[in-house]
Amino acid sequence: MATQELTAQQKAALRLSERQGKPANLWLDAWNRLIRNRAAVLGGIVVILLILTAILAPVIAPYHYAKGDSAEAYTVPNWLIGLLPGNISAYAKTSSKFLLGSDYLGRDMLSRLIYGTRVSLPVGFMGAFTALIIGLVYGCISGYYGGRVDNIMMRIVDIMYAFPTMLLIILMMAFFKSTFAKVEPGTVAYTFNQVNRVVDRILGLQGGGMLFIFMGIGITAWMGMARLARGQILSLKEKEFIEAAHMIGAGDIRIIVRHILPNIIGPCIVAETLAIPGYINTEVFLSFIGLGVDPPTPSWGAMISEGAQSIRSYPHMVLFPALALSLTMFAFNFLGDGLRDALDPKMKGTS
Repeated sequence: MATQELTAQQKAALRLSERQGKPANLWLDAWNRLIRNRAAVLGGIVVILLILTAILAPVIAPYHYAKGDSAEAYTVPNWLIGLLPGNISAYAKTSSKFLLGSDYLGRDMLSRLIYGTRVSLPVGFMGAFTALIIGLVYGCISGYYGGRVDNIMMRIVDIMYAFPTMLLIILMMAFFKSTFAKVEPGTVAYTFNQVNRVVDRILGLQGGGMLFIFMGIGITAWMGMARLARGQILSLKEKEFIEAAHMIGAGDIRIIVRHILPNIIGPCIVAETLAIPGYINTEVFLSFIGLGVDPPTPSWGAMISEGAQSIRSYPHMVLFPALALSLTMFAFNFLGDGLRDALDPKMKGTS
C-alpha cells in the first residue's frame, strides 16, 4: 500500500514537472518581468531615443549649435504665443524660423537642446561606469578580506563621506579650470589638456571640457557603490558555495570573479542606473554656476542659467531645457525602478 502511495506521489510530481517545463533562466525571467512593467518600458524607450538623438545630432539638428543670427535674437515660436501667460507678442519677436525659438544670441534652441544630449548623457553613463568599476573593486577587496583591511578602507570612505560631495566637486572643477587654462607643452597638465581635447572631439564638441567633468564626478561617485558591494559580499562570503570553492583550492580572485560578482552585479547595476539622474543633475548644476562645459558648448544647465536672467520676458528659454532635463530624469528613474523590480527574486510572479 505504501509502495502504491509513493508511486502515486511520484506520478503527481512528474505531471507537475511536465506542466512547469524546464526551469527558466534567471536573466530571461528578469527580462520578462521588465517588459511587463509599462513604466520601465516607456523609460527605456525614452532613453534609447535620447541616445539616438545624441549620436545623430549633426543629422537631426537643423542648425549648428554655436552659430547665431543677431537679427533673430530672443525670438519666440509662433505656436507658443497663445500658450504662454501675458501678452508676449507685444514686446517679443515671433518667428517661424526656429521651432523652439532662439536665445539671446539668435542661436536655435532646438539645435542646442539636441547637442545638449551629448553633454548630459555621457556624463551620466561615464559617472555610472566609473562608480561601478571603482566601487566594485574597492568594495570587493574590503568586504572579502575583512578585518583590518576592511576597517582601514571603510574609514577612508567615511572620511570622504564626511566632506560635502558637491563642495568637493566644485573645488575640483575650479582647480581644473584654473590649472589647465594655460599649460606649457611637456607638462602633465598639457597631457591632460590634450586628452580633454580628444574627448571633446569624439563627442563632436568645441572645447567642452568634458574630461574634467568626468574626473570631478568620477572621483566622488564610487563611495556609495563601494559600500553596497561590501555589504553584498559580507552576506555572501560565508555561504556554503563559497566555502566549497575554498575547499577545492580556488584562489581569491577566482572566487570573487566567478562566484561572488555574478551574485552581486544585479543590485549594483540597478543602483547605478538609479544614480544616473544624480550625475546628470550634478553636471547641470555645475554648468548653471559656470563650472561646467565651456561656451559655446550647449548644456541644459547653462541654457537654464542663461534663460533664468530673462525668465519673465522670455520663459521659453528656460522652459524647453527644463522639460528636456525633467524628461531624462523621469526616464532613468522609471527604468531603474523597473530593473530593481525585475532583478529582485522576491518579485517573481509579479508584474
